[in-house]
Amino acid sequence: MSAANPAAAELALLRLARTVGHTPAAEAAARRFSALGEHGALWYAIGGAGWLADRSRRARWRRATLAVAATYGLNTALKLVVRRRRPELADLPPLIPTATRLSFPSAHASTSFAAARAFGALIPAAPLGLLATALALSRLYLGVHYPSDVLAGALLGTAVGSAAR
Repeated sequence: MSAANPAAAELALLRLARTVGHTPAAEAAARRFSALGEHGALWYAIGGAGWLADRSRRARWRRATLAVAATYGLNTALKLVVRRRRPELADLPPLIPTATRLSFPSAHASTSFAAARAFGALIPAAPLGLLATALALSRLYLGVHYPSDVLAGALLGTAVGSAAR
């Protein structure tokens, strides 16, 4: 990987993610795990549960969950503007189908980091951060995002989640 050629470095990182630790069982587990983050579903469930269970902080749970939804909307708008295509490695095809062929930024990373940041003001932040990181990295492992898609999504989500706190 060369700092002089960021595209080559990014492809090398993607190839690494697509080859290290791959077994049929690990890939099946990654597919199931990654499905939790589709359209922010896991985070809406957590936010809804917090809203229902924590009556004294219901407004804060609502605001935090709305931040996840806003992040998803903003992410979708950015994808339509940027129009970056998903990775295509001839020898390492993606391990899951995707709703669109647009890649930048990663919605899994965006919604996950928005939720980790916003919900982290209400419940322990460390497990949320670990879960967000794992969901974001699952997208590299499955071959549907470039590393920069995931990084940009994480930054976008962190910014929106921070604003919601």
